[in-house]
This record gives sequence, C-alpha cells and structure tokens, in this order.
Amino acid sequence: MSTRRPPRAVVTGIGVIAPNGLRTDAYWKSVREGVVVLDRITREGCEHLPLKVAGQVEGFDAQALIEERFLVQTDRFTHYAMAAAALALDDAGLGHEAGEEPFSFGVVTAAGSGGGEFGQRELQKLWGQGSKFVGPYQSIAWFYAASTGQISIRHGFKGPCAVVAGDEAGGLESLAHAARAVRRGTGTVVAGAAEAPLAPYSMVCQLGYPELSTVEEPDRAYRPFTSAACGFVPAEGGAMLVLEDEQRARDRGAAVRAVVAGHGATFTGASRWTESREGLAHAIGVALDEAGCAPEEVDAVFADALGVPEADRAEALALADALGAHARRVPVTAPKTGSGRAYCGASVLDTAAAVLAMEHGLVPPTPNVFDIACDLDLVMSRARPAELRTVLVLSRGLMGTNAALVVRRDGDAAR
Repeated sequence: MSTRRPPRAVVTGIGVIAPNGLRTDAYWKSVREGVVVLDRITREGCEHLPLKVAGQVEGFDAQALIEERFLVQTDRFTHYAMAAAALALDDAGLGHEAGEEPFSFGVVTAAGSGGGEFGQRELQKLWGQGSKFVGPYQSIAWFYAASTGQISIRHGFKGPCAVVAGDEAGGLESLAHAARAVRRGTGTVVAGAAEAPLAPYSMVCQLGYPELSTVEEPDRAYRPFTSAACGFVPAEGGAMLVLEDEQRARDRGAAVRAVVAGHGATFTGASRWTESREGLAHAIGVALDEAGCAPEEVDAVFADALGVPEADRAEALALADALGAHARRVPVTAPKTGSGRAYCGASVLDTAAAVLAMEHGLVPPTPNVFDIACDLDLVMSRARPAELRTVLVLSRGLMGTNAALVVRRDGDAAR
C-alpha cells in the first residue's frame, strides 16, 4: 500500500485589480495604511438610484491589458479577472502560455453578479432596435462561467476548470476547489474571483438585499462591528491566485508564499444571521481540523464584516464558539471597510491580504471603524506588527453560505 501523501497546494502568485490598487503592491500599500477609497458612485445611469456609495475601480485600461478579440466578447467583470490572472501568473514566474503541459494547468473562478453591464447593453438593443441588433456574445458574456472560460482560452490551459456558484463565499470556495484539484494531481490552478456590479441593471438587482447600505456619506456607509453599523457597501474588482503543487513549485525555483491548509463550508439560509453563528463556527472547526491547526495557533482573523448588527454579533460569537478564550486575544481585521465588499471577490482579496500580512508581519487596520460593539480585538487606525504564521479568512453569503479558509506560512504548515 502506498503511503505517499497528496501534494500540498501552495500560493506562488497573486494578482489584484481592486478599488484601492490595480496591482498587488499598490493594493497592499493601501491596505496596510488603511486608505479609504469609498466614494459616491459616478457610473453613468446610476445617479437616480438609492445606492449612492461604492468602491469603484479607477484607472483600469482594459485595452492596454487584454487583446481586442477578448474585449468584444466579455464583460467588465471578466476583464478584471483576466487582468488579475495575468498578473498572478507573472508574479508566480510562469509564462502566459501552458507550453507542453496544457493539461497540468486549470482555472477556477467564482462570480455572484455576472456580466450585468454587457447584458444590459445588449438587452437595450433588443428592446430599442430589435433582435437582429443583439450581438452573438450576449449568450456567453453575462454568464458566471465566462471568466473561467476566457482565462483558460487565453492562456491555453486545458486542465480541470470550474466555476463556483457559491454566494459571496464562493471566493473562498474557488480557492478550496483549486487546492483540491492540486491535491488530486493538477500541477497549477489559477483561482479567484472578480466582480463588476456597478452597472444600473446590476445595481437595481442588488437593491433587493436588505443588508445593502444606502447611506450617502462615504465615511459612514460601511462600519461593521460598531453601534453605527448600517449594512455593507458593494465594490468591484477582485483577485486571482496561482496555486501549485508544492514540489512542482520548488523544482522550478518558485517562492512558496503560503500554504492553503484548510477549508470548511456550511449553509444556514438567506439572511438568517442568527443561525449563521452555528454554521460559521462549524466551518471554522472543519477548516482548522483539515489544517491540523489548534484554535490557539490562529494568529489573525480576516473577518466577513457584513455591517449588519445581527450578522456582526453572530460572527463574533462564532469566533468565540470556534476559538474559545483565544477569540478575545486574536487580532481581527476587515480591510474591506476601506474599499467595499466586492461580493465573491472580497474574500479572495482578503486571502491575498492575509498572505501579504504574513510576509510583512503586519495585521492591517479596519478603516472607518472606531467604536466596537462586539467582543473582538479589532485592529483599528493603524497596522499592528505581529508574527503571523496562521491566518483565518472568513466569508458569508447573503443567500446563506458560510466559509472559512486557513492559510499558513510555509515553514509552519503541517506536511
């Protein structure tokens, strides 16, 4: 009987397209300094809607980053994902082509809003001009799977590919799915999520969420864990990570930035935030067990931070349930309060920040949050120096998914 252990999935590349940074280094600088980029929404056609504040990606030049043949058949959310994937591959020291091993490269993405901007444009042609004026790419550009498909086509990746429809927690699910693919034998998987929910049609769809903040002042619109919590502020953008078989990465001389060590997920129902306490605590326990990690080994937590009082209390209590007395001591942060909650992209951005936090020995702050109404050691105002070996990333979806991901520093992860 073979005793060979399955390969470990390690992070070797990070690519970010976010409201607070169009590259990983710019994103980390903003995160560690607690920069706030939330502002009034300026997208055409959105002025009359009650959603006033969001995190917008500014200065993104799709034409400079993506070939025209892809631009004409894809939505903004796929542009972000394709750009982030290319940045992640560069960061990992991999080429943009699969070369002689196309079946050893896979892609996994998650999406919550799909291609709303592209879809709205084509539907307006249908209503205003007739069916003959609707472009053929309408059939694919709006679809959740578009980013996975276009990234794999662009780079010639023919290995296992997937799209996760897992609510906002789908971002963590995409990383977990990729890690499982690596453990099953796929050499490299590009995984993550990017969203573009700030088109008029997409925004109207979001207005059905009672958790959405409609506060008009950017500095007051998103304050989780406080007495002034009034919901979440959406954002666009996201991140892609390169996950590799550890031995494969070492053989080619790549730097191992972190180990994706454990994951857990549960479902407790849409907007049932009291029930999410039990579901999230269970997901944390499963993730820690898979990682071979004791609760007291968690050095920092990147919180879901919905900004709804009931949900915030449930998250704090879930941490207490899962980590015991350690929950009061472990630093907790939510950098997304400075840039918005990018649906599926939010938890991948948090995971990227968690890896960078371990590398730099800093727990980034939670911008715009000053008074705490929950029993947490929330990092505020400025980054906190800390030796970080194990970080827990949390995510919950509006439709009821709860997820937890454990990332560990290379030398501290169980082999």
